[in-house]
Amino acid sequence: MKDITPGIIGRAEITSVTEEMLAKNVGSGSLEVFSTPSMAALMEKAACSCVAEYLEGDETTVGTELNIRHTSASPGSISIYAEAELTAVDGRELSFEVRAFDSCGAIGSGTHKRFVVSSGRFMNKTLAKIK
Repeated sequence: MKDITPGIIGRAEITSVTEEMLAKNVGSGSLEVFSTPSMAALMEKAACSCVAEYLEGDETTVGTELNIRHTSASPGSISIYAEAELTAVDGRELSFEVRAFDSCGAIGSGTHKRFVVSSGRFMNKTLAKIK
């Protein structure tokens, strides 16, 4: 991993909430609103984009902790974006503040941790579970 300094920001967005992202279709509720699991995934995607250019070789990051609050519902067809700010680097552990917004304002926030790993070694260890 290249030298990385807290303060960088990554962003991920979806231009329109689709049917597949609704709580009633994800299994996280019965309403036609943007689901919490979809918001969590968008926040993780923002964190990944935040550090992607600092990774080298077969390095990638894996999520290890996510603590979020979903504070406002968003209807289908609205645009959503998430931002992740790198707040700390402790060896291979990366900490982020994450936030999500729709076109009306903030819809969620929290903290997230990711760990830098070698893709090959990580997958070999993971696949060894089924051998």
